[in-house]
Amino acid sequence: MKTRKMMLIAMFVALCVAGSAFVSFPAGIARAYPIQHAINVIAAVLLGPGPALLIAFLTAIVRILIGTGSLLAFPGGMFGALVAGLMYAKFGKIWLAAIGEIIGTGIIASFVAVPYAHVLMGTDLAAFFFLPPFLVSSLSGALLGAVIARKLEKEKRILQTH
Repeated sequence: MKTRKMMLIAMFVALCVAGSAFVSFPAGIARAYPIQHAINVIAAVLLGPGPALLIAFLTAIVRILIGTGSLLAFPGGMFGALVAGLMYAKFGKIWLAAIGEIIGTGIIASFVAVPYAHVLMGTDLAAFFFLPPFLVSSLSGALLGAVIARKLEKEKRILQTH
């Protein structure tokens, strides 16, 4: 992996961790962390699906280790990053990366969170408890990420990371 790409991955992880400590709002039974979802979209556009997924995974680990995230940080960030990256890689459209983030986190991750929460967290909450907060969080972050990615799109040398 190139040094530039590793530096961007580390920077995005740091931004996600710092952003989660300062930018969140209540959304049902969970908290919405829109910075994670914004970074998922930006990383999907700039780096692709693999690095975007890696950023979400590393962010979840760091947030859990420092006490600013729960075990829901894994499905809550990783599915959105992967689907956003795949959508952008396939179609090359930022708005589809944002839709991928919303589908990946807001829908897929909310259903994955049910058995995950049961096994790892000992709770029997149904999917409809996770769906609203995951959708609110991913929607707000995906919109922010799409706006920022669109601005960065005009700066070609930043985008030359593939």
